[in-house]
Amino acid sequence: MGLFDKQEAANLQSAQPLAARMRPRTLDEFAGQQHFLGEGKLLRRMLAADRLNSVVFYGPPGTGKTSLAEVIANHTRRRFRKLNAAAVGVKELRAELDGARDRLAVDGSRTILFIDELHRFNRTQQDVLLPDVEAGVISLIGATTANPFFSLVSPLVSRSQVFEFQSLSRADILTLLKSALNDTERGLGQSGVEVTDEALDFLADISDGDARQSLNALEIGVLSVVDVGRTLDLDIAQESIQKKAIRYDQDGDEHFDAASALIKSMRGSDPDAAIYWLACMLEAGEDPRFLARRIVIAAAEDVGNADPQALQVATAAAQATELVGLPECRIPLAQAVTYIATAPKSNASYTAIDAALADVREQRVLPVPVHLRDAHYPGAKQLGHGEGYRYAHDGEGGWVDQDYLGVDRIYYEPVDRGFEAELKERLETLRALREENRPSEPR
Repeated sequence: MGLFDKQEAANLQSAQPLAARMRPRTLDEFAGQQHFLGEGKLLRRMLAADRLNSVVFYGPPGTGKTSLAEVIANHTRRRFRKLNAAAVGVKELRAELDGARDRLAVDGSRTILFIDELHRFNRTQQDVLLPDVEAGVISLIGATTANPFFSLVSPLVSRSQVFEFQSLSRADILTLLKSALNDTERGLGQSGVEVTDEALDFLADISDGDARQSLNALEIGVLSVVDVGRTLDLDIAQESIQKKAIRYDQDGDEHFDAASALIKSMRGSDPDAAIYWLACMLEAGEDPRFLARRIVIAAAEDVGNADPQALQVATAAAQATELVGLPECRIPLAQAVTYIATAPKSNASYTAIDAALADVREQRVLPVPVHLRDAHYPGAKQLGHGEGYRYAHDGEGGWVDQDYLGVDRIYYEPVDRGFEAELKERLETLRALREENRPSEPR
């Protein structure tokens, strides 16, 4: 490399943000993901045996998917080609595959094709990859923030090993921040700025395990005080991140995972957890009407007749959400969430309708008993419809012993919690009376 080449490389590096400059160069420098990259773990064994085929790196931003792909390319000494799925079409993709095939045929050199945002490829583009992935012409490394089992075609997933990246731990983030502060070549070691432990702790906490976000915030903080010889303290660190960016894709895993956590927290009678997940979704910009609908469903599905008022509270919260909108609707939504979370639970109504639907779909549909059929039209009497029907209010206690189904089936089985315990007791009494009045079978 000549003098001008070195200067150009230095200029390009200095223009990069800190997170890009501090990308790891070796496996030992890589932070996090020890569940598949640690000693003895699957990916580490694959690399040690030089048996890297095709892999999909799936996980949130800033967890090292691109960095690990580049580290792997250096580690394996294979040719590294990088594409962004949002910026290339089938023509460019075929050109890369043809080049990899030619190199393999001419001198036996292997190619790692890294495709960032792989989920943005349509089905045709993904299908183009399949023959060369299967033949081993390329080692595909696909990076995606979307669940590959939903966003990628099944043949491509089945030919790839999926590795799920986790958000970096607080300790990992702190290690990266301190490394950047001490690195005089690529980091901030020449800045002369002192950073307090409180500031580092704040940046590690606020980044939500996103290395890129934490490093770039650190750089902003350091550059803001480097000329005035100040220390980067907690106040300046907080100014470096004006508003916490919550990772949330309304069409992706974060949306469905957070909704699942909200529902399961209400079902599990944990109002604190339920409120937290509600807050996360609201702060991330979730449509409050979606939340209201889920809350109404939870009231009927998980509380039911154990506290019938839960459905009223949830429905009122949904109506209030339509009426007042954000930010005020957070209040009735929170009221409904905490009410449902603390209410006694029963899914008896939910399981009853599903069991009945299963019978309707899978078995012969029962005929309506003749005495229950409509008898209010001309000719009904001639058909015998309604004959023998007994008006329930004429019986003692508003009940008469009468067959309403034609067969013996039990779908609704109340639990002994909340108001449903009272319903259970009453229903058991009625069922016992019906059993007593049933004519005995002839011997």
